[in-house]
Amino acid sequence: MKCPYCGFKESKVVDSRPAEEGSSIRRRRECLSCSKRFTTYETVESLPMVVVKRDGSRQTFDRRKLVNGMLRACEKRPVSVAQLEKLGEEIEQELQNSLEREISTEHVGELVMDKLKGVDEVAYVRFASVYRQFKDINTFMRELNKLLDEDKPK
Repeated sequence: MKCPYCGFKESKVVDSRPAEEGSSIRRRRECLSCSKRFTTYETVESLPMVVVKRDGSRQTFDRRKLVNGMLRACEKRPVSVAQLEKLGEEIEQELQNSLEREISTEHVGELVMDKLKGVDEVAYVRFASVYRQFKDINTFMRELNKLLDEDKPK
């Protein structure tokens, strides 16, 4: 690691500890030439993911957009922002683990609906109505009936 003060290319690690809830490591280093100390952060390199939209256009995956969509669906519902951010992290991690670099909006939308269904059914239906572009009340009712059928004891 190059020293930010003198430019020397060797340093020793003096202290190392987890940072940002364990997603990175904070390292305190000391330059072997000038003895000044500096801090570095080590994170896992994540491969960029591209979302392929319905019209064929491509856009870089953005977890904030995902969470904002869920926030709109959960408006005036008893779902905290922290819960939605956790869902966003889970979805992003699932997508990263798939090792696919191009993901369809359909796949992302299905993941969001699966997660929302477990958190708040009203938010799930709201999200589904926009995502699946319900054209009329019958399509809406079919989705509600599917949800009700899943909840029935077998």
